Amino acid sequence: MKKKLYLLLILIGFSVQAMAQSDAVSTPAMGEPSFGIFGGVNFQNINGKDDAGDKLTNSLVTRFHIGINEQLPIAPEFYFQVGLQFISKGTKGPVNYTDVNGTRSITREILINYLELPLHLVYKPMVGQGNLILGFGPYVGYSIGGKAKFTGSPIPADEMDLEFEKEVPSGQSNNLIYYKPLDVGADFFVGYQFLNGINLVLNSQLGLININSNINTKLANKNTGFGLSLGYRF
Repeated sequence: MKKKLYLLLILIGFSVQAMAQSDAVSTPAMGEPSFGIFGGVNFQNINGKDDAGDKLTNSLVTRFHIGINEQLPIAPEFYFQVGLQFISKGTKGPVNYTDVNGTRSITREILINYLELPLHLVYKPMVGQGNLILGFGPYVGYSIGGKAKFTGSPIPADEMDLEFEKEVPSGQSNNLIYYKPLDVGADFFVGYQFLNGINLVLNSQLGLININSNINTKLANKNTGFGLSLGYRF
């Protein structure tokens, strides 16, 4: 009887061990927190309507971004990623300029620099000799300066600083260019991380709020863009 009991206990022990090993193989382990740095090029535009209610005819401009982030594991292969980045945005397109000689079309290029706080959910399954990267989430940006550059002759100035106010102060010159300091949008990205920590990410941004100051209800300008980042995770 004792021999049968010992044999039964041994069989149960082997069964439990086999089940544990099977679960370990089928269920990915939780990842580790990691810190990352990244930088790259982005192609930006400002889409929407002008002060006449017509669709903007802007074109893409080349800008850059650089930043840091941290990934915190929340489930096997899933991470919460928070970071801070400096990113330049803007656009280029024709505008009408009016002076004593009449109205004519000139080209205006907008440059806006932002500090952005992205909050992302990231999925990183093991694929080949590294990890596939899929992520999305919101971002909040705040402008830290910008310029408008003009080409066309004659014009009063070839460059001017942008003004950042939610509401345009009364009595201000119509020649000044105003934008809201706050920008809110959504990020979507896909990439690949190698075992040595180097990663390459293709990202896109979609602005969700109007960035033009409240000066004309027909204005509806939103940042949009996409870019490529090279990064390294520690």
